[in-house]
Amino acid sequence: MHDFPYLTPEHLATAVILLDDEARIVYLNPAAENLFDVSGKNLLGHPVHQAFTDTGQLTNAMQHAVRDNASYIEHDLTLGTHAHGKLHLRCAVTPVHLDGRNLLLEFHPMDMPLKLAREEQMLDQTQASRLLLRNLAHEIKNPLGGIRGAAQLLEQELDKPALREYTQVIVQEADRLRSLMEKLLSPQNASHYSALNIHEVLERVRSVVLAEIPAGLTIQRDYDISLPALIGDKEQLIQAMLNIVRNAAQAMHGNGTIILRTRIARQVTLVKRRHRLAVMLQIIDNGPGIPPELQDKIFYPLVSGRADGHGLGLTLAQDYVNQHHGAIEFDSEPGRTCFTVLLPLP
Repeated sequence: MHDFPYLTPEHLATAVILLDDEARIVYLNPAAENLFDVSGKNLLGHPVHQAFTDTGQLTNAMQHAVRDNASYIEHDLTLGTHAHGKLHLRCAVTPVHLDGRNLLLEFHPMDMPLKLAREEQMLDQTQASRLLLRNLAHEIKNPLGGIRGAAQLLEQELDKPALREYTQVIVQEADRLRSLMEKLLSPQNASHYSALNIHEVLERVRSVVLAEIPAGLTIQRDYDISLPALIGDKEQLIQAMLNIVRNAAQAMHGNGTIILRTRIARQVTLVKRRHRLAVMLQIIDNGPGIPPELQDKIFYPLVSGRADGHGLGLTLAQDYVNQHHGAIEFDSEPGRTCFTVLLPLP
């Protein structure tokens, strides 16, 4: 047996938090900072119940450990964080005596294997969706030319200018659909990658949505302006974020609040690759939430929660994020839906 006196909690992969006798955080190691995506200096001295949300199970585990003066393990603990929403963890609470009575909390993420499996499933689903959409686009594109031509011929036969407005609507909508079909049929190598500021992307999205819904909707910014430049296709990312934000606004019928949040994420695994740094974008709304029966298939093409929805917005968003080697996921309940997009940094 070798003795390693220099090995400290700083080197552990396990997230460790130490509480004093008043349940205030007096120490957390780098693994805990990574898990909860927070700087230690922002939590030190704060009660654990203020640092996190949904702490009912954690409080119960702490009470058991103090009462029995022994370690207590909660195998399926849900803990809310201000950065990532709810995390599913395995938590061990152990009483220790360091200049007084303390509690040592050890956290192990439980959903990492599930997350990796879900990412792989979503990758396969994205490829299948892309093939379906391309076939669908081929079938739609050809009739559009006939519809447009017929509308132009009809316009020449009409005497009343008011009636010509209707034919112009047909022509314009046919052109819009044709443009959408061209996007669906364009190859992935048509992307134009360059260094970009992700906040310019979000500001464009914010301006477009507020122009579409000028009253009743509030879009708040919560940006980390220190984020480095991202390598990506600006127009694709604008379209992806626009689809998500527009969906949120429509789900709230134009009345509510949307938060656009950016943060740095550390040591993340995306599409089976480990990345030291990634940009995390979150679109959070206070709408009614995604119906439970749609949550497992919300990224499928032609699936929509609205009677007038075409069900392509989130499918295209997922496709564009996937082309950037990123991942998109969501957490939804009545009153709060959060879409999280992770894009790796070079």
